Amino acid sequence: MSGLMSTLTVPGATLHYQLMGSGPLLLVSQSGDGNADRTVDLVPHLTDEFTVLTYDRRGLSRSRPAESGRTTSLAEHAEDVHRLLAAVTDEPALMLGCSLGAVIGLHLAVRHPGQLSTLVAHEPVAPRLLPEAERLRHEAELAHLRDLYRTAGLAAALPEVARSLGIDPARQETEPGLTPQPMDEQRRADFGYFMEHDVLAILQDTIDPADLRRTATRIIPAVGESTPATVFDHGCVMGLADLLGEGIRTFPGGHNGNTTHPRAYAARLRALLSNRS
Repeated sequence: MSGLMSTLTVPGATLHYQLMGSGPLLLVSQSGDGNADRTVDLVPHLTDEFTVLTYDRRGLSRSRPAESGRTTSLAEHAEDVHRLLAAVTDEPALMLGCSLGAVIGLHLAVRHPGQLSTLVAHEPVAPRLLPEAERLRHEAELAHLRDLYRTAGLAAALPEVARSLGIDPARQETEPGLTPQPMDEQRRADFGYFMEHDVLAILQDTIDPADLRRTATRIIPAVGESTPATVFDHGCVMGLADLLGEGIRTFPGGHNGNTTHPRAYAARLRALLSNRS
């Protein structure tokens, strides 16, 4: 993919970002270890209609924090996105937030509602959207996953992370011709940062669900068609939809459908953002 690659200095970090395409600005904020390159198969199916902005979240790949051992809060991640959007546009943007990226989008919608016209929040990992008993149970699940990573390493934690999100790698369907994205050294480092710091940020999150009712940003809850109803990310979508009185939109694939089904996922997103569905 060709396009603009640049950096932006923000308080406490330098952010790497990429701009491709033409049309209204669409920010894609990824999950887990997802840096700007994780959208390599999705973005080409969007760039004829949108200017797509992707970036490395602070702590991942080319976006380096000034303090490497410090955990960045989700509110701080949202401020990074606020500054990034302000640097590339003075118009309200569209946003696709996936998993952790969706929670960052929720914070942005509360803190800077004028910057986003629409946020598609795909399975936000936001336990505070759940009833208290479920919230406590799933916060304990996340804490266990982080402890497992810290004591037994990434190889032991990855299958449990997938299970908790309703992903079965052995049975996962994908579209043909996807770009290989092996678990190389950089991706292992990014996933390790996510497990050590971003999971902690989720556990320490202070977002007030009541604030989401008052934002001027349109928030569209979204779920993967193959995500089991028993996992907490599905529950978070249900909680968000109930909170906002919005219907849930279904996307191809599961929690990571944007990478396993990029063509169909992009078609669904285009239709949704163009008010054709």
